[in-house]
Amino acid sequence: CFFILGLRVTVLLTSSLMVLGAGLRCVPVSDLEIRKKLIHGGQLLNGLAGPTVMNAAPFLSTTWFSPDERATATAIASLLNYLGSAAAFLVGPLVVPPPNGTAHLVSQSNTQHIKDRIEAVLYAEFGMVSLIFSAALAYFPSRPPFPPSVAAASQRLSYRRSFCRLLSNFRFLMIALAYAIPLGVFSGWSGVLDLILTPIHVSQVDAGWIGFWSIVGGCVVGIAMARFADFIRGMLKFILLLLLSGATLASTWFTLTCLTTVTHLPLTTATLYTSCILLGIFLNSSVPIFFELFVETVYPVPEGISCGVVTFLSNVFMGVLLFFLTFYHTEFSWFNWCLPGSCLLSLLLILCFRESYDRLYLDVVVSV
Repeated sequence: CFFILGLRVTVLLTSSLMVLGAGLRCVPVSDLEIRKKLIHGGQLLNGLAGPTVMNAAPFLSTTWFSPDERATATAIASLLNYLGSAAAFLVGPLVVPPPNGTAHLVSQSNTQHIKDRIEAVLYAEFGMVSLIFSAALAYFPSRPPFPPSVAAASQRLSYRRSFCRLLSNFRFLMIALAYAIPLGVFSGWSGVLDLILTPIHVSQVDAGWIGFWSIVGGCVVGIAMARFADFIRGMLKFILLLLLSGATLASTWFTLTCLTTVTHLPLTTATLYTSCILLGIFLNSSVPIFFELFVETVYPVPEGISCGVVTFLSNVFMGVLLFFLTFYHTEFSWFNWCLPGSCLLSLLLILCFRESYDRLYLDVVVSV
């Protein structure tokens, strides 16, 4: 989409889908069946815009930033999206009160209060999305007046040749799986974190704060790691090995802690907070590093295509995991074990991966 329409048109198109989707969820219809269809339609439109926004960061950084700024720009652009998810962990428990207790469930006034708070969240989201769309419509150029690097001005492969190269590139398939498996599993796991922590007596509010700080920590560490990668080039594989090793240890610690009757490890709020937050920090901060490595490995394949493929794979793994969750939802130990297993598999794939920096090589050699 970026490759054909350009950055400005693509951003306006996707943001307009988000505005329309958020608007459909706010339509005041008394018929519950129609209201449900409108909400599902709005979520569908928002979902159609999501992959484009998630894949915009590498293309944006290549188009607008020099080689010694690209990793940092990719990290900021990609991880800001995660801050919205962090806010969602807080908005739910803090704005919309949970219907705790049978007495509250049968209370008409409490039900109406919860309904009003949910509608307030929907209206606020519609307002924020509309503001962003208006700002992009007023000023959002597709590219700078002069290309910041040789790679930004170079010709890219067509869609057909790009997909053929990706599917025939074994090294790309290795790192695509190394990204998609743990990030897909983690996305599905974090989406039902409150359900996973409920059997060990952790409240919805505490689960929300755990999710919030893990994402915020991942954003901070991810930007710091990307800045380090800009200063010392050619270290993307080494950084990923560090992050995935930490994610494997943190996820194993969390899983063993949940099995306290078997492992006898201390099950406290502090240990749960620490292990979950560390896991989120290591995995979330690896996203921009993976994106940069994808682009470097398969250049001159357009950034949006390579990152779009791995994002699709990640969503597939998340969907498969959530599909199994619909059948095995009474006990979550298997779900917890998927985390260290996926992180360890990703670590092994990165260990066997032979890195190359084709885009960086072009910038350095041609500029010299």
